[in-house]
Amino acid sequence: MAKKKYYVVWVGRQTGIFESWEDCNEQIFGFPKAQYKSFKTKELAEQAINSSSKEFIGKNFFETELSKEQLEIIGEPIKESISVDGAWNTATGIVEYQGVHTDTGKTLFRVGPYEDGTNNIVEFLAIVHALAYCKKHNLRLPIYSDSRNAIGWVKDKQARTNHEKNDKNKKLFELIGRAIKWLNENEYDNEILKWETKAWRENPADFGRK
Repeated sequence: MAKKKYYVVWVGRQTGIFESWEDCNEQIFGFPKAQYKSFKTKELAEQAINSSSKEFIGKNFFETELSKEQLEIIGEPIKESISVDGAWNTATGIVEYQGVHTDTGKTLFRVGPYEDGTNNIVEFLAIVHALAYCKKHNLRLPIYSDSRNAIGWVKDKQARTNHEKNDKNKKLFELIGRAIKWLNENEYDNEILKWETKAWRENPADFGRK
């Protein structure tokens, strides 16, 4: 019996995770510049759909367990820190985000839900919210996010989303504008670090809906 696979479609008629090749093929066959990849586990597929396709297509790193040497290089996460994560319902487009204390799991803030968003948008907002939270409370804690895209957006002080603004997501885009304004008007000492899911498992701020 063939082992089950999960198919991620980043660019296609519909995007998301599909549990059969037939369903995946409907989204990509004949679709210009379709982007997709199969994964052996749902965990990897969830990680992939919430990241850039460039991090996965043509690479096998995430299909294998990390070696002892790799784990030693990565080390352990800093417990006295803030972890942030976003949640995006691929069927409804509903999004939200939260930040927690990494060691205790205590919720520090939770925002949403909002209509018609993307995972990258809320991951970006979550990091900026954490930075503002730290500044307000005079904290120099590092901030963990599992989104390389969102980390890049924060460093560039730009939300590089192609998602279109409309009446449903007006409030969400207002938050994006406020976040960019905050980044341009404030300085911070907090490190923004990549949460190494492969080594440490799920981000403590994960919504647990996988």
